[in-house]
Amino acid sequence: MPARTRLDVPVLTLLQALWPLFALIVGGYLLRRWDFPGEAFWPAAERLNYFILFPALLFSSLATAPLDNPALPRLAVAVFLGLGIGWAALLLARRLLHWPAARFGAISQGILRFNTYLGLAAIGSLHGQDGLAMAALMLALMVPTVNLMSVWALTAERGVSLRGLLLPVAKNPLILACVAGALFNLSGLGLVGGSDRLLNLLAVASLPLGLLCVGAALRPQELAGEVPALAWNCALRLLAMPALALAVARLLGLPAMESAILVLFFALPTAPTAYVLTRQLGGDSHLMAGIITLQTLLAAGSLLLVLRVVAG
Repeated sequence: MPARTRLDVPVLTLLQALWPLFALIVGGYLLRRWDFPGEAFWPAAERLNYFILFPALLFSSLATAPLDNPALPRLAVAVFLGLGIGWAALLLARRLLHWPAARFGAISQGILRFNTYLGLAAIGSLHGQDGLAMAALMLALMVPTVNLMSVWALTAERGVSLRGLLLPVAKNPLILACVAGALFNLSGLGLVGGSDRLLNLLAVASLPLGLLCVGAALRPQELAGEVPALAWNCALRLLAMPALALAVARLLGLPAMESAILVLFFALPTAPTAYVLTRQLGGDSHLMAGIITLQTLLAAGSLLLVLRVVAG
């Protein structure tokens, strides 16, 4: 088992890495509120990023990542152990509190899903290209898993076939990009003839546009009502889940960077795309919008706290 090492990151470094990311989120919110460049821009920008730019980032990261990295098996154990404990606790709570699927789906996504745009931007700022390569490996494990959990949670009451469960996952462009990047990596072909530059240009555009879209999607008006549910959901996602990840990392003896990236993914606010999935599958979209908005706002402080604890 690898020895755990200390990752010494000063508070100033964390602040310098995080504040530009949240500045972009605030900028996106203000631009949409001021109706610039127009209401039609934001749905189109989200689709462009979700289907083209962000998959290009994931593909290029996995196409060049060292898939024989000895960290992969222990990362897989850490990811599935952390998500498994969280999922088991949610299932127990649903049984005890008798949540309907519409509510359970929103609550589950609030606790298990994560904002990949914010996560990769933060990891790139703190750990550079090595961190992004490791994060891409972790995303290849986490994205399909949390998507399966989310679909099942939203459809648990009415039942769902295996095809109905797997189809939304199989059509997810982020999952397809991860699979394609890994297969391309294993083929040994390599990114040649300027293709690496093309993918890099697309990838560079993805994260800032994604963060602007996160801000544009915030719905402060959805915070009315459901205050207790919003409060404890945010506490579980932003504080309890990273504490669980840190416990798993120490149990497995993960090295410093692996521990930091694992905890960061478990500390991120939930994904804005959770709102779309919730509406498509008949979940409680009002609760989901409130969870996304409040978690994103609170994450500006909670991420700094969590990362400082890990670094120290």
